[in-house]
Amino acid sequence: MAKAVYPGSFDPVHYGHLDVIKRAAKMFDELTVGVLDNNRKSPLFSVDERVKMLNELLKDIPNVKVESFGGLLVDYCASKDVQVVVRGLRAITDFDYELQNAQTNSLLSKGKLDTVFLTTSLDYSYLSSSAVKEIAYFDGDISICVPPVIEDMVKEKYCNMKGK
Repeated sequence: MAKAVYPGSFDPVHYGHLDVIKRAAKMFDELTVGVLDNNRKSPLFSVDERVKMLNELLKDIPNVKVESFGGLLVDYCASKDVQVVVRGLRAITDFDYELQNAQTNSLLSKGKLDTVFLTTSLDYSYLSSSAVKEIAYFDGDISICVPPVIEDMVKEKYCNMKGK
């Protein structure tokens, strides 16, 4: 069985993430979307909220499951008996960063972990979670970036933070 992990913070999940997930799900028998619980960052949404978002959006794709994880990706993949990591690339600047991570993960796993890069659809090549949050913070229209349920959650989160 070909298994892969697509790790990320998904804070919040956007159409670019969903594009990569749907395409990767066609390539592997089982795809785990690994939501990183990184206490060094200050996410907009808790890890549980992000897992819930993704579960709702991906419920109709039977070979995709969503889990949270902390620590090193190589350790998480080893615990799941996974040898492939999926990463999305938007631009050449992503490639440099992702290549370094892929090589580091290969080294740490003693060559047992490979990375597959999927280029993001041109429709979503501009998207990042940081951009979505920036637009939303200033009350911009994020409907072209995220599904409606995520748009509502992001707006609600910022309204609560701003005390509106």
